[in-house]
Amino acid sequence: MIGIAGILLSLVLLMWLAYRGVSVIVLAPVLAMLACVLNGGVPLLGAYTQVFMTAMGGFAVKYFPIFLLGAIFGKLMEDSGCARAIAQTFVRRLGARHGILAIVLACGLLEYGGVSAFVVAFSVYPLAAALFRELDIPKRLIGGTLALGAFTFAMTCLPGTAQIHNLIPMPYFETTAFAAPVLGLLGGLGMMGGGVWWLNRRYRQARAAGEGYGRGHSNEPAQFDGPTPGFAVAVLPIVLVIGVNFALVEWLIPNWDTAYLATEEFGNTDIGKLRGLWAMIVALLVANLSVILIHYRSWDQLNGSLKLAANGSLLPTFNTASEVGYGTTIASLSAFVLVKNAVVNVAPGNPLISEMVAINVLAGITGSASGGLSIALAALGDTYNQLAADLNIPRELMHRIASMACGGFDTLPHNGAVITLLTICGLTHRQAYKDIAMVTIGIPFVVTLTSVLVLSAVY
Repeated sequence: MIGIAGILLSLVLLMWLAYRGVSVIVLAPVLAMLACVLNGGVPLLGAYTQVFMTAMGGFAVKYFPIFLLGAIFGKLMEDSGCARAIAQTFVRRLGARHGILAIVLACGLLEYGGVSAFVVAFSVYPLAAALFRELDIPKRLIGGTLALGAFTFAMTCLPGTAQIHNLIPMPYFETTAFAAPVLGLLGGLGMMGGGVWWLNRRYRQARAAGEGYGRGHSNEPAQFDGPTPGFAVAVLPIVLVIGVNFALVEWLIPNWDTAYLATEEFGNTDIGKLRGLWAMIVALLVANLSVILIHYRSWDQLNGSLKLAANGSLLPTFNTASEVGYGTTIASLSAFVLVKNAVVNVAPGNPLISEMVAINVLAGITGSASGGLSIALAALGDTYNQLAADLNIPRELMHRIASMACGGFDTLPHNGAVITLLTICGLTHRQAYKDIAMVTIGIPFVVTLTSVLVLSAVY
């Protein structure tokens, strides 16, 4: 019992201190060791260097190229004006009547192409604020609108999305970024449609009450004065990310001679565990080169963007890697066997429900979609994979449900992305969090739960 209490205490402290602004990179090893002490019989230095650091380093080594290339891609798309061009096009084509939908789609397309949620928010917020001011939509709804486009369907549901939340399940289930496309598309439509319905409903209520954009807001955006390319040119890099990724995973990589991967020198692995990762690395690299060739004429400007992006990729990499190290350490404790059995037995014989519950709970506790997903799969991924095989549940479905589930309880008030988004928009939790919570927690959870229940009836 003391061991379980130690795990729970460690998780509560992780959530509370992260909410208070303490770095996860500092918190994760300290609280992992606290759980080890309370568990008893665990050599701390051994657990730190051989369990925590090994898991942390393994995640960073595997996924750093994705974080780095994704950060570079987002920065290049922002500096080149491509992100703004895409947002402007959606607004112009859909018209003022569908202003909220236009901003959601612009964010979603950028997110789907691999631009990080933070860059999406920074890039689209100025246009969203100008549009909401013009249409007299309450500014408090900008938070939910940007969050819907950047934190939900394009991040976790859509097959082929270049976000890390869609890539983490791949090695556990030997799948690709295009796993379960029908489920992903239906889930994405449900989340987007439900979220847009909610935000438009809130807008109509505000208009009926005489509430408009308002005055005296903080952090009102300055006008963008850089060149803006045409839509076709702006969207080309995103098309390349999707197209090159699909071509590699479906046609090219399966025909490569990769027998050498089975040797000790290359990790005694196979192409099934690497296909999705390799394809995404190449796709992002091609997309980055396309932006550079089309838009950059100055080496100094390009070098500055690359430096900022490279530096910006380090913190999210090591934040998530630290959470993986924490989860692996917790999973190695004898007391965790009881926790693991309890989670699996939430729905005995149904790994889909168990997986959804475990990932949602851990994402909520850590305040991180990728962190909760990483912790849950590091601890239970092999178990879920085996249960799926035993019950003839396609591994692609396990992948997609895992990805969808991490985008549920992750956006509780202490979530770093929510705090950053509110800061960008000059809003407070009191003003905007109700709508953010509905479109990023309530509706995604209902969609994921519905998907799991339907699949459970089939399998």
